[in-house]
Amino acid sequence: MGIKKQLGIGFMSAAVGIALIGGGTYAYFSDSEQTNNTFAAGTLDLSVEPTTIIDVGDLKPGDYVIRDFELQNNGSLDIEKVFLETDYKIVDAKGDNTDDFGKHIEVEFLYNADKLDEVIYKTTLAELKEMTPEAVNKHIFYPTLGEKGLQSGDLDDLVVKFNFVDNGEDQNQFQGDALELEWTFNAEQATGGEK
Repeated sequence: MGIKKQLGIGFMSAAVGIALIGGGTYAYFSDSEQTNNTFAAGTLDLSVEPTTIIDVGDLKPGDYVIRDFELQNNGSLDIEKVFLETDYKIVDAKGDNTDDFGKHIEVEFLYNADKLDEVIYKTTLAELKEMTPEAVNKHIFYPTLGEKGLQSGDLDDLVVKFNFVDNGEDQNQFQGDALELEWTFNAEQATGGEK
C-alpha cells in the first residue's frame, strides 16, 4: 500500500470516528406535549324595552306623559357607559312655526318607578339634541347606573317624564304639529384588565 492510500484510509477512519463521536454528543431523551388554547371575544348587547317609549297624541300645553323603559345588558361583557343621542323631526301641520317645538317639550329623567318625584336631570328636547353623548352620560346615566355601569345580565328601569310646557304665551303655532323623536342608545365596554 502506498503512502497516499494509507493516508486516505487514515483520514476516512478519522472522519468516521469524529462523526460517531459527534452523533453521540447530540443523542438525548425527548418528550413533547401539545396544548390547545382559545381566545374568544365577548359581546356587548344593549337592549331597550320597549323599543317605542312614547307614542301619544292630542297633547295640549300643560299635559305630561310618564313612561318607563328598561336598559338591558344581554351581552357577556359589562357596560361601563351608556350614551344617548337625541334627534327629532318636526312635522309642521300648517307651516306657520316660528319656534322649535322641541324647545317646548321638557324631559325629566326620573330616578326609578318608586321615586317619581326624584329628578335626575331636566332639560328640553332641543337642549338634549345639542348635548354631547358624554354629557348625557354624565348627567343622566352615571347617576342611575353608577360606577359599575350595567353588568352583564343586568337590567335597569328608567323613568322619563315628558312635559308639554305651558309657557303662558300663545302657542297656537304648534296645533296639529307632531314631533318624531329618535333616541339612539350606545354602549361602551368597561375597561379591560387581567383575566
